[in-house]
Amino acid sequence: MTDIAFLGLGIMGSGMARNLLRAGHAVAGWNRTQRALPDDLAGMEIAGSPAAAASGRDRVVLCLTGPDAQRDVILGGDGVLEGVSEGAVVVDSTTTDPRLTQEIADAFAERGARYLDCPVFGSKNEAWEGRLDFVCGGDPEAFAAVKPLLETMAATVHYLGPSTAGASMKLVGNLLVAAQMVSLGEALALARKCGLDPDAVMGALDVTDFSSGLIRGVGRASLAGDFSPFFYLKHMLKDARLIEDYARSLAVSVPSTAVTAELFQGAVNQGLGDLNASGVHKLLYGLAGL
Repeated sequence: MTDIAFLGLGIMGSGMARNLLRAGHAVAGWNRTQRALPDDLAGMEIAGSPAAAASGRDRVVLCLTGPDAQRDVILGGDGVLEGVSEGAVVVDSTTTDPRLTQEIADAFAERGARYLDCPVFGSKNEAWEGRLDFVCGGDPEAFAAVKPLLETMAATVHYLGPSTAGASMKLVGNLLVAAQMVSLGEALALARKCGLDPDAVMGALDVTDFSSGLIRGVGRASLAGDFSPFFYLKHMLKDARLIEDYARSLAVSVPSTAVTAELFQGAVNQGLGDLNASGVHKLLYGLAGL
């Protein structure tokens, strides 16, 4: 049994913490806002602050909403950095700017702790069922030490290289997710506008060589008008902006991502930010006169 601090008990974090508890670990949780937790987390200790959660624990896991949350929860007053124990390994699953990742890793190194950037691919169901895909960067020995812990929450675990490699890979993957989400919405708008039967559309898309889990799952929900949040649209916008900014810093041209980001921005401006990321389809349907 490992004594773990888990910070960030939102849609993703609550599922991840559930699987750590189910594996028999002792977990002290903390969240920035008070919220009702699933019954599966009822026995979890709730810490009073990030520093208190991290204090005395060998492993610290974070799943936050982005760079601003990291600066507050990790680097801010009474943050994880203040409470972390020497020798601890910190696993951060936040989707963020790799340049901030390096800053945070350096700060933990000065405290004698090791920091791994380990964001995940997957959403609510995968987090709850322990089927996430981790992409990790940082010290290889620290990664080896926590890999069994990650495997309790994962379908697959991938080591990408030194610090920032995991954070960078997450942006690479989310570029593809955002682009596919928009292209799927455009395709479904066209299918609806020309009068195709939704079940027949999905029956064909299920078996094509260009299909994917996103097309098969999100496509049906979107055609049924179901935009229940598994990954918030507003967070997809945040990720698209991160991709743009990071690519710009590396002189990489991402013109289609710029358009994708503006579509997500338009959806947020229309009040759709708390829907699933597929809520951008509502915007696209409207543009098609549907």
